[in-house]
Amino acid sequence: MRRILFPLILGIVGCAILVQLGLWQLRRMEWKEDMLARIQASIDADPVPLPATVDPSMKYLPVTVSGTTTGAEIDVLSGSKEQGGGYQIVSRFITDDGRAILLDRGFVPQELRHVERGPTRLTVRGNLHWPDEKGSATPDPNLQENIWFARDVPAMAKVLDTEPVLVVASFVQGDAQGVEPIPVAIEGIPNNHLSYAVQWFLIAATWAGMTVALIWRIRQRKY
Repeated sequence: MRRILFPLILGIVGCAILVQLGLWQLRRMEWKEDMLARIQASIDADPVPLPATVDPSMKYLPVTVSGTTTGAEIDVLSGSKEQGGGYQIVSRFITDDGRAILLDRGFVPQELRHVERGPTRLTVRGNLHWPDEKGSATPDPNLQENIWFARDVPAMAKVLDTEPVLVVASFVQGDAQGVEPIPVAIEGIPNNHLSYAVQWFLIAATWAGMTVALIWRIRQRKY
């Protein structure tokens, strides 16, 4: 009995730790699902006029703005399986009360990138957003070619001389100039906790199997 005591204790403790890690991931999944539901409710709320003072705590706030683009824009490399490669057009937008802000008008395919989009009057419904897209591996923008690889609100605001405020359009009234709105959505927010939980439970099952096999081999030894 003493020969199997240590591996038995090690197996039980190891399995308990691994199962607890799996259960923790399930709790994290519930937390993330609740957070995503709250974000979706915020996105879908009734829009309000753009507040006079805006800060990142207002992320996802639905707003309405009216004004005119200036023709100055930033092209952010984008694309999807459905749309193929292209760019998201972030325009300098002057509101009716004279504020200069950033307006993410949406997507254009590769072949429409260089189509001239001069000043146009728009009424927009959308959401305030501060995308978390720029990481340590994200290349710096190619300012000469006007190609950006992430929506970096402070940097874009500096280049286009606007407030560090980004409205992502979900509906545009006026001449959209071929730009298709891409509304803010929760699909891009990862929620991988279920797969992590399954992995921990599988490791726990493997650990239990290895413990049983080890104990069986010990019991088979003859002295």
